[in-house]
Amino acid sequence: QMGEIFVRLKALPLGMNAVTILDCDGNYNVYLNDRLSYDAQRDAYKHELTHIERDDFYNQIPIERAERI
Repeated sequence: QMGEIFVRLKALPLGMNAVTILDCDGNYNVYLNDRLSYDAQRDAYKHELTHIERDDFYNQIPIERAERI
């Protein structure tokens, strides 16, 4: 069963649109860069959802490879 998804806006470094962190309860914490436009934040969220839906946090694929897929 997939954990819950919590989305927050946060000042992230330039060039980092979003990051997802899996917590100890199995929940996904998606942080979107608050410096991005609404459209860019939406696209970043969709990108992070793709990682969640593909189980990239559990499938042992290196993050560099998961980003290229």
